[in-house]
Amino acid sequence: MKRAGLGIAAVGVIATAALVLVILLATGALPATNQRVVVEKQVAVSGGGGATQPTAQITGQLTPTEIYQKYSPGVVEVRSTFPATQDFFGQSFSSQALGSGFVVSPKGYILTNAHVVVDNGQKAKSVAVVFKLKGTQTQRVPATVIGVDETSDVAVLKVDPAKTPLLVSIPIGNSNAVQVGETVVAIGNPLGYDFSLTAGIVSAKNRNLQSPNGAIIPNGIQTDAAINEGNSGGPLINARGEVIGINEQIASQSGGNQGLGFAVPINTAASVMQQIETTGTVAWLGVEGQTVNSDLAKQLGVRGGDGGVLVARVVNGSPAKQAGIKGGNGQQTLQGVTYVTGGDLLLSMNGIKLTSSGQLAGLIVQHKPGETVTLKLLRGSKTLTVKATLAKRPNNF
Repeated sequence: MKRAGLGIAAVGVIATAALVLVILLATGALPATNQRVVVEKQVAVSGGGGATQPTAQITGQLTPTEIYQKYSPGVVEVRSTFPATQDFFGQSFSSQALGSGFVVSPKGYILTNAHVVVDNGQKAKSVAVVFKLKGTQTQRVPATVIGVDETSDVAVLKVDPAKTPLLVSIPIGNSNAVQVGETVVAIGNPLGYDFSLTAGIVSAKNRNLQSPNGAIIPNGIQTDAAINEGNSGGPLINARGEVIGINEQIASQSGGNQGLGFAVPINTAASVMQQIETTGTVAWLGVEGQTVNSDLAKQLGVRGGDGGVLVARVVNGSPAKQAGIKGGNGQQTLQGVTYVTGGDLLLSMNGIKLTSSGQLAGLIVQHKPGETVTLKLLRGSKTLTVKATLAKRPNNF
């Protein structure tokens, strides 16, 4: 399906030897595909040595040229190979994905999108990253998938620093401080054209993006910097040389760039990365909720609350279910939006007032599985306080 005539496309390139698989997501999300496998000549490079350097301190504003010269060595091409499958006629074929990524640590950690290393729920059997060297030279290095979170569309890879060129870490910025109109650049591998730079501005913020498993990624960044298939997982960088997002989707009528690119906010990605590095997964509460303000709460029959997260559904066996949180059992449409009614209204988490479902998701990923959080909620006319012990997020959530 398409919404307002637009398909939202994840911009990792999935190519197969026999066919190109196109999967329509529930709200019109169309994972980007490429009808050709791009094969580039690899130039053998001796040395490497594994030397690393600390992230440079950034002061003032950098031009796109300065950003590219300084940080393009920290951007990589990500090539994933998936297990062989059989088609309708019993013939076996393997598929590959081409995307982008970027170095975030001299220890060899690399951030990319989950959909670059996971295809329809199946993790890649092997992943390699390609570093840019001087001139047209490149170096290909095997990578390990440390962890994947499809809900936020974030994956963490790791390479052995001893087998890489000099690792250039790109500084991590603060996506909460992003301003509409500020200059940004994207570096990646659009349509297989490796290590390309595009420039533009932040067109909007606080966009809701759809992840590969259908979940909502809140606080997405919209940019008119050209984003195309193959840019997935690459960095969106501000004029201070800081990563503020991971390029993830395009909105397009043609399948190509139309000035509507979207990035996962780096604050979300950084929190997920920290959890993946320490536990291999991320924390999970197990609720599906909708943002309501005080006026909406009153119109929906929720009295005594000044807004929060209205619980639409609680997943069976989840921490929320075990804590006694209740989901809705009815529906009401206001201003063209359907709300699930009758459930609890979550007011705060650990004393922090809840203003949106995106904020709740952001607070949860700041915690580790096994940690206990305190939730204040409104049920009917009663205010209750419950404790929930967060669990590891299942693969299908």
